[in-house]
Amino acid sequence: MKLRHEMLAKVNRIVIKLGTGLLTDAQNHLSARQIEGLVAQIATLHELKKQIIIVSSGAIGAGMAELGLKQRPKRLDELQAAAAIGQSKLMAVYDELFGKFGITVGQVLLTHDDLKDRARHLNAHNTLATILAHGAVPIINENDTVAVEEIKFGDNDRLGALAATLIDADLLIILSHVEGLLEGEGRVVPAVPEITHEIEALAGDTDRATSVGGMKSKIDAAKIVTRAGIPLVIANGERADVLRDVLAGEEVGTIFLPHADKLASRKRWIAFFQHPAGVLVVDDGAKQALCANGKSLLAKGIVSSEGKFEEGDLVSIRDKNQVEFARGLTKVSGIQMKSATGVVIHRDDMVIL
Repeated sequence: MKLRHEMLAKVNRIVIKLGTGLLTDAQNHLSARQIEGLVAQIATLHELKKQIIIVSSGAIGAGMAELGLKQRPKRLDELQAAAAIGQSKLMAVYDELFGKFGITVGQVLLTHDDLKDRARHLNAHNTLATILAHGAVPIINENDTVAVEEIKFGDNDRLGALAATLIDADLLIILSHVEGLLEGEGRVVPAVPEITHEIEALAGDTDRATSVGGMKSKIDAAKIVTRAGIPLVIANGERADVLRDVLAGEEVGTIFLPHADKLASRKRWIAFFQHPAGVLVVDDGAKQALCANGKSLLAKGIVSSEGKFEEGDLVSIRDKNQVEFARGLTKVSGIQMKSATGVVIHRDDMVIL
């Protein structure tokens, strides 16, 4: 695929998400042998002056092994304990293996709350950019030891997508134990120019004891990065020299092609880094005005509102079929909606998804 080769030949800043299945063995212990092979590939890219950011799973899996747990815990305190024990072991392995190549690594633990607040969001960006500027490799994971449901990313596929969007990466690569997005008879879909209902129907969940997500979470990640103008490749991390082959433009795994209209930094923050505090349902005329004519959302176009939101909160904008098509920062609270007039969400504070 000529387009794939041309697109990937120019990438410099790359986020690589490593799944738990790649980093642990059958007993859920961290596998130094498997991690060593991945680190060697990443070190080769680093030598070529590529800027690499790793989003690493594996902490909870490693902690499970240390605690003698066979199944992923369901209780929050047990998950957090496993994460605390496993994260230190995971970073120790990375530090040792990257050290053999003379590469410094830095641990970056995040919660959704860190990226929701605009000032903290920009600070996280600057921290990652500075680590890269010093030639080091940031290793990102969710701060599972303190994260509760309200501030969780959900899974590391989503975290990888948000990290790529945050740092304005040129490419996101998700490596796991699958070859890519599969269609009938196990054939790999080589390229996805647009995420349609048919593409989403191909997704399935994971059945691995240490993992969350599955192909559905990877497609959700693809929705984020492609809208941000970043391509995504899903490939099998057990394949020899998989990173070299991906960047050489070989037909490895599945590539999700980016949207042509790349969102600016603040628009990306509005679209992806906050949980909507409420919902505004609009009529067909308002949807047309927003999507086709680039207008602000006026009160007269709103059919109904849901949720307890304040002025400045992010809300989901949906059509009469409850399909979300936009998000924005509201100028009025939920209580004020019934008496609101004029502009409710300005065009500058809105993103069409």
